[in-house]
Amino acid sequence: MTKNQQKPSTKIVGNAGEDKASAYLLSAGYKIIARNWRTRGGEIDIIVEKDDTLVFVEVKTLPSGNLETLSHELNRKKQKRIIETAKFFLVTNRKYSNRVIRFDVLVIDMPGFSSVYHIKDAFAELV
Repeated sequence: MTKNQQKPSTKIVGNAGEDKASAYLLSAGYKIIARNWRTRGGEIDIIVEKDDTLVFVEVKTLPSGNLETLSHELNRKKQKRIIETAKFFLVTNRKYSNRVIRFDVLVIDMPGFSSVYHIKDAFAELV
């Protein structure tokens, strides 16, 4: 990168990662219900369904990251926020209330892993 070139913003990198994640999910047979579903308390990057399972997907684009970076980016506080946001989604979209629920993480472009690394059941609510 030369002096006059700027690094792409994290928003641009994140949006490109979410586009790549969406394409991957569609090719794997998932149906996209929503992207960037927001409440005042949080956001879910992608919500998909396949068979009778509703999947809340967190996308992490980490072109210069590693497992430690991923762990830091997806800490317990972030997981709790995603879970609470998912609960709000289910309350406001009751047609999905009879589905099996899962929380997946798609890691995009992290060195040493496939370009889209899918972690199914990445986390769950601690009871």
